[in-house]
Amino acid sequence: MNDYKMPSNDERLIAAAIYVTSFFTVFVGPLIIWLLKKNDSEFVDYHGKEYLNFLISYSIYSAISVVLMIILIGVITIWIVGILAFIFTVVAAVKAYEGKEYRIPLVFRILK
Repeated sequence: MNDYKMPSNDERLIAAAIYVTSFFTVFVGPLIIWLLKKNDSEFVDYHGKEYLNFLISYSIYSAISVVLMIILIGVITIWIVGILAFIFTVVAAVKAYEGKEYRIPLVFRILK
């Protein structure tokens, strides 16, 4: 989005809905919203990709934490991953609703 223009209210609501629905359906809800609306809006497409990259990255972090539970450090890291995931999801939803692009920290950019 080189020439930045403020996304419409609908675009902002749809992008924010990607993150909000993730609290109820972690994968399916956000995926459906993104697949239905990604061609209609570059802004929604950006946030859909950002969420899916976030989901992949934090799933990997969670899996590593589960493995680390063997040596007990995973008990701590799984809590950290969960808290960060919650905070970053809320921040991303707010930023999307404000019409801003937000790059979630510690995310592998697999979908570009």
